[in-house]
Amino acid sequence: MATSKKATQRQGFKIGEYIIYPAHGVGQITAIEEQEVAGYSLELFVIDFAQDKLTLRVPLAKVESANMRKLSDSTRIDKSLRTVQGRARVKRTMWSRRAQEYEAKINSGDLIQIAEVVRDLFRSENQPEQSYSERQLYEASLDRMAREISVVNKISSTEAVALIVKNLALGPKRGPKTEETTTDAAATTTAAATDNKKEAAA
Repeated sequence: MATSKKATQRQGFKIGEYIIYPAHGVGQITAIEEQEVAGYSLELFVIDFAQDKLTLRVPLAKVESANMRKLSDSTRIDKSLRTVQGRARVKRTMWSRRAQEYEAKINSGDLIQIAEVVRDLFRSENQPEQSYSERQLYEASLDRMAREISVVNKISSTEAVALIVKNLALGPKRGPKTEETTTDAAATTTAAATDNKKEAAA
């Protein structure tokens, strides 16, 4: 199987460019290779995900179906930060179903959907603690969002996380605990307990 470097740009993407590959987040195109497989010539993007120490080779023909995209512009970054300031929208369904929906949003590669997961799973000091699985999904969505903001805004990942957290703090019911907040928290805890019982029964 022969491999040779060829073009520097294909389908609007070029070598050296950072992109979003939904299943893995932010990656950088390091080469466009041509491979000969079973007598057919196949062009591939070589994408490096440095933080995950992963290199992926994606056939050009699969770029569209994989929903690979360019980085968000500053307007969309700002929209994602406004999104995390919003009120959490938590469905009263079993956690297993909500977890699947959150995972689908994270793996969609869409920055706004990822921001919605960050918003919905964020917990301030005055709110009930997260379960282990909730915490995992929250951290995964926060990491995905921070990586893209980091590259677009040319800041470190730590600074990007701090920026997101700062905007989360601007959201409703993030301040001192009130009677209304306490009531909502109790309702959430009760709903979670009910979900856990249902899951245990299942």
